[in-house]
Amino acid sequence: MSRLKATYIKNLRVEKGMTQQELADLVNVRRETIVRLENGNYNPTLSLAVDIARVFEIAIEEIFIFE
Repeated sequence: MSRLKATYIKNLRVEKGMTQQELADLVNVRRETIVRLENGNYNPTLSLAVDIARVFEIAIEEIFIFE
């Protein structure tokens, strides 16, 4: 099965001075989703991955790996 896995969302978020709640609000998910994503316990939908990449203004391939 193919999956997207976060590589370094927490680092990007911290560099931007953003809280988990702020990121969650920007991508329309609960803070708990961001927590799980940062801890490697959640595989985002493609839509969520794209939204996160847009928030950080970085290519999706630089944030996520496709397994």
